[in-house]
Amino acid sequence: MSETLETGRINIIGIRFKARGKEYSFDATDTRLKKGDKVIVDTENGLAIGTVSTEVRKLSRNELPDNLKKVVRKAQDEDLVTEEENAVLEEKAFEFCDGRIRERNLPMKLIDVECLFDKSKVVFYFTADSRVDFRELVKDLVQEFRSRIELRQIWVRSEARILGGMGICGRELCCVSFLNNFEPVSIKMAKEQNMLLNPEKISGRCGRLMCCLAFEYGHYCDTKKKLPKCGMTIQTSQGHGKIVRQDLLRETIVVLLDDGKEVELSGREIMERNSFSL
Repeated sequence: MSETLETGRINIIGIRFKARGKEYSFDATDTRLKKGDKVIVDTENGLAIGTVSTEVRKLSRNELPDNLKKVVRKAQDEDLVTEEENAVLEEKAFEFCDGRIRERNLPMKLIDVECLFDKSKVVFYFTADSRVDFRELVKDLVQEFRSRIELRQIWVRSEARILGGMGICGRELCCVSFLNNFEPVSIKMAKEQNMLLNPEKISGRCGRLMCCLAFEYGHYCDTKKKLPKCGMTIQTSQGHGKIVRQDLLRETIVVLLDDGKEVELSGREIMERNSFSL
């Protein structure tokens, strides 16, 4: 590992192997790298080419991720040629496999194809609702490409990350733009955020609950603790009333006054006026 005597810290870099893929950490050694550089790295499947996605950062040994592997070198011209050849092979393999799936009427959907850098294996990613007997399909692929073949079933969230797209918020999908790992998402998270439990409103492109429900959940829970609960009767500067709604993002509450008027007030102001404990 790269380690300077002055600091005793390791140079770490983030690398992606697909434009929309997960980001992995590698030991940058003493190689000078910047975002966007193409590099050859050592992986469990042998050498691979990837793109630097973060600036170099220094970590102490106790901060290092498990099974940290090294950057071998910056990509050379011949490496880029190999990458282009593999891209052509992946496109051809996708077209061929997709055609065979239709011909054999297999209940599966081909999503992506990945060729290892040394062309020793071609991996086909697919989705399916149940187990698929693809033994004959594998024979077709081996005969066509004369290489080791792996068919790997993925779930719909991974499919959405690979295919990409826009969310209902109008922005690029979170799993594509910045999420490296999929966190568990539950309907309770939607309830805590006062969302309408309409599947069309709380489901992402993958058809599952939106990932953003998980990473915003903690903020909503913390904010709820700072506000008086719905249903409480309180005294405001405009009169006595009952709390009917909370706006957790703005940290305000809506109070239905005794005269039938609704007013929106600062949650902190109400807590102080009514001597609630934060």
